Amino acid sequence: MGENIAYKILRKHLVEGELKAGQPIAIKIDQTLTQDSTGTMAYLQLEAMNIKKVKTKRSVAFVDHNMLQQGFENADDHKFIQTVAEKHGILFSKPGNGICHQVFLERFSCPGDTLIGSDSHTPTAGGVGMLAIGAGGLDVAVAMAGGAYHINAPKVCRVNLHGKLQRMVAAKDIILEVLRQVTVKGGVGRIFEYAGEGVKTLSVPQRGTITNMGAELGATTSIFPSDERTFEYMKAQGREAEWQELKADDDAFYDEEITIDLGKLKPLAAKPDSPDNVEEVESIGKIKVDQVAIGSCTNSSYEDLMRVAKILKGHKVNKNVSLVIAPGSRQVMEMIARNGALGDIISSGARVLENACGPCIGMGQAPGTNGISLRTFNRNFYGRSGTLSAKIYLVSPETAAVSAINGYLTDPREFEEDITVELPEKFIIDDSMILKPAEDGDKVEIVRGPNIKEFPINSALKNTLTGKTLIKVEDNITTDHIMPSNSKLLPFRSNIPHLSKYCFSTIDSEFSKNAKKFNGGFIVAGSNYGQGSSREHAALAPLYLGVKGVIAKSFARIHKANLINNGIVPMTFENEADYDIIDKFDDLEIDNVLDGIENGILVVKNVSKDKTFTVKLDLAERDKAILRAGGTLNYAKESR
Repeated sequence: MGENIAYKILRKHLVEGELKAGQPIAIKIDQTLTQDSTGTMAYLQLEAMNIKKVKTKRSVAFVDHNMLQQGFENADDHKFIQTVAEKHGILFSKPGNGICHQVFLERFSCPGDTLIGSDSHTPTAGGVGMLAIGAGGLDVAVAMAGGAYHINAPKVCRVNLHGKLQRMVAAKDIILEVLRQVTVKGGVGRIFEYAGEGVKTLSVPQRGTITNMGAELGATTSIFPSDERTFEYMKAQGREAEWQELKADDDAFYDEEITIDLGKLKPLAAKPDSPDNVEEVESIGKIKVDQVAIGSCTNSSYEDLMRVAKILKGHKVNKNVSLVIAPGSRQVMEMIARNGALGDIISSGARVLENACGPCIGMGQAPGTNGISLRTFNRNFYGRSGTLSAKIYLVSPETAAVSAINGYLTDPREFEEDITVELPEKFIIDDSMILKPAEDGDKVEIVRGPNIKEFPINSALKNTLTGKTLIKVEDNITTDHIMPSNSKLLPFRSNIPHLSKYCFSTIDSEFSKNAKKFNGGFIVAGSNYGQGSSREHAALAPLYLGVKGVIAKSFARIHKANLINNGIVPMTFENEADYDIIDKFDDLEIDNVLDGIENGILVVKNVSKDKTFTVKLDLAERDKAILRAGGTLNYAKESR
């Protein structure tokens, strides 16, 4: 039986383990990506490894998240990252050059290569046939230091695309339909590989939208074939030399399959507060809209903004709507500026933001109280917009632009003007804002601002763990819940002591105080705990506060890895009903931890209720060793 695309790339890069779904493997990483929200911590961890120069084919550091320089903190972090990159052999994309995933797709993506990035939307590069995986910053640091990336070999789900999209139905609607079918936790342990005759109807930017938002499935990654459409895109970027054809064997094996008839799709929206809460726009109805935001790494390409400009041309934004638009890269901004599309956008009354993540990551443009905001972003988690009472809907650029004109949620098929867009034969290419590292890194002095603090490192695992249940949370708790991300907190990404004060603050404002009062303890959670962003801070802040373990019904992939990397024990209920016998502030006790780690089973005693229950530990041998050592950095030191 033949192989699918994902396993062809995995096999080529396999350095350890058996390539069989569910089995632990290690793969060689060709390229890495960081951004400034997670990058500062990743580079502090790289420094702790005493590596003189990165050992990857290519590593790139982007600045695109912390752009509101209300104080010195962000600027200091940017300078730290720039000097680390210059010293250690890393390319540096300056602030203003664009969003990491958009710029990476344009200038660095390479079919058949492996990429890990300290951002959950790294799979965007799967749009060109790259095996691109989001990971915690420490895993990225290990890869830059020449280490392999360890995961369980995923299942592969074939997504059959048939037919062709109707007019005003977008690539965003395809991934929203996948989310409607699979849900935000249905992709855990899976790669989604797109196939079928419908693939050739989609451009690389459209494919990038789909692979980008595949992160919301909880998937390891998503990937498209590398075909003639990929070649056209890379040639237009002046990078045809890096192109290679990638396709699945005719008799390729897939663990699962789903099918989508593109011709039957209608414009969709993800309703508050989850990307899988999907319904057809026409059935939701014409709800009044207060704000529309177009951009993010999901929908900020040249193709997206040209369609938006064609919709807005000759029209005005509704008087009751605030429309903001953020191009994804300087390339996109310059091209729409030179061809007149930017003028049409400005003339409509839209506000143009800088080429950055902006409101998607909570950096400005928080909606008003109880506001309804339509966004072309990838996440609408509770509180992520910066306004707890706001209602966020995720839509396509077409739906967003038409709705901004009308003042209410509108099925874009009601807009009758032609918005056909053809990709240019040649993009404007100017890499002057991508700085090359120094030839002699020894001569570079790293600049550290006073906001950069040492990150917490755990101690070796003890045989008995005791503590209170510090918090008990429901299903689908996101890393935004655990460690909020907004314009007030993002400047402190390199300051864990300060950030820890806000851990779980949107759920329990007293969590940090209680954790300190009780000298740490445990977190109890429902299913899919830690979904969403790859931010390592959602493990580092609890570590700083003394959290010893998390007991959940199930975990999101990246967050579970981050917990292990930091020596926090991730446990799952053997019987999910036992979740109900634990209350906040119950005293828990776990004996024989070291043996239990080895055997995969621990017995937890709820001292407060005088009851016991068992938990499972789904760990590879390397994971066990990391936990015993108290985290990956300790493990690496012991292994030298």
